[in-house]
Amino acid sequence: MHKLLTFNNETLLRQALTHRSYVNENPGEGEHNERLEFLGDAILNFISGQYLYCRYPQKGEDELTRLRSALVEEKQLAKFALEVGIELRMRLGKGTIRDGGFQNPNLLSSTFEAVIGAYYLDHNCDVDTVRAIVEPLFDSASKHIVETRSNVDSKNQLQEWVQREVTLNPPKYVTEHIGGPSHAPEFIAKVLIDGKEYGEGKGRSKKDAEKAAAEDALAKLKKRGLLT
Repeated sequence: MHKLLTFNNETLLRQALTHRSYVNENPGEGEHNERLEFLGDAILNFISGQYLYCRYPQKGEDELTRLRSALVEEKQLAKFALEVGIELRMRLGKGTIRDGGFQNPNLLSSTFEAVIGAYYLDHNCDVDTVRAIVEPLFDSASKHIVETRSNVDSKNQLQEWVQREVTLNPPKYVTEHIGGPSHAPEFIAKVLIDGKEYGEGKGRSKKDAEKAAAEDALAKLKKRGLLT
């Protein structure tokens, strides 16, 4: 476990590391971590939102929302779990261990959320104490996420997914001018796949609006687990 993740209440830490499968196989060994996972998820969403708002003052709401989704998605949280040494301390049922539980991104990410929730409670519900732990993790991850997003054309990425998973027909973009002065017009675009809306975005040009719509669609697909 990360040297900074020290607990006053070891029972609380033990609960955070305890999966439901362990409790099912070991009745009387305490509670599982699902309530703590719920709390940790809320705390991470708040801290990541504030972190991105302060770190990227030039980015708008839509882009900040997409960055936050990428920063706290399952695979990224699983990486954080490995960084702080959670994996081998998870208390899992024997069947879950046989199924590769210690390397399972879903279990790693949910346990990380539970540990964050427990850490918050253990330190008198002090958000700043939690922030001191997670922001260093966010630093390198957010830089990588931003660089990756800038290097990959979102419209091409969406089209590749559509033609691989849904239909050979490319996504359709419906774009319109919604206002702004002549020197700074504003456009809104919607991306449709087989007639169904998958994303929406705004921009200072049709191209930027369509790119934002594609990014919105990609973020939603990732959130639903349809795109890695």
